[in-house]
Amino acid sequence: MFDSREKIALFIDGANLYAAAKSLGFDIDYRKLLTAFHSRGYLLRAYYYTALVEDQEYSSIRPLIDWLDYNGYKVVTKPAKEFTDSMGRRKIKGNMDIELTIDAMELSEEVDHSVIFSGDGDFRSLVEALQRRGKKVSVVSTLATQPPMIADDLRRQADHFIDLKSLKEEIGRDPSERPAPRAAVEADEEDDDY
Repeated sequence: MFDSREKIALFIDGANLYAAAKSLGFDIDYRKLLTAFHSRGYLLRAYYYTALVEDQEYSSIRPLIDWLDYNGYKVVTKPAKEFTDSMGRRKIKGNMDIELTIDAMELSEEVDHSVIFSGDGDFRSLVEALQRRGKKVSVVSTLATQPPMIADDLRRQADHFIDLKSLKEEIGRDPSERPAPRAAVEADEEDDDY
C-alpha cells in the first residue's frame, strides 16, 4: 500500500477524525500518528483542519491546536458560524472541505501519495481529481461503527481504504490517559503547598 520512496502528505479533517476515534473508544495520539506515517515513506506535510468558535473566551480544542502547530503539523483554522435552527437550537457550522481540497490540489505536484483522514463523501471528487493526476490516495475512516463513518462512494473511489480501527494500537491512546487539564494540574499543585 505504501512505498518507502513515496512522498506522503496527510490531510486531516479534525472534526471527522475526532468523531471516528471517539466512536471507536480511543483518542488519537498525534505524535504517534506522525511517527507512524514517517515510517511509511517521506512525510512531506501533515495538515490538520478545524473550525474554531471565535467568541468563546476558552476553547477546549485550543491546547491541541497549539500543540499541533508546534509539533510538525500545518494547522488550518477558520471561524465557525453560529446559527439557530428552525427548532430554536443553537448550532455551529464549520466546514473545512474547501480548504482541505485546495491544499491537496496545490500540493499534488510534490506528493506521490495523499492520505485523507475523513469519511465525508464530499471528498470523492477530490480523490478522483488527484487520481487523474497520477497520484495515489488512501482514505482513513471506519466501517466498524453503526452506521459506518465512511461514505461508500468515497471508500470505493480511494486507491486504499484504511480502517481507523486497524491503526488503534499504532496511533491510539486510551481516553483515561489524557493529560489533566492545565487548570486542574495547577489547582493540585496549589493544594500540595498546604
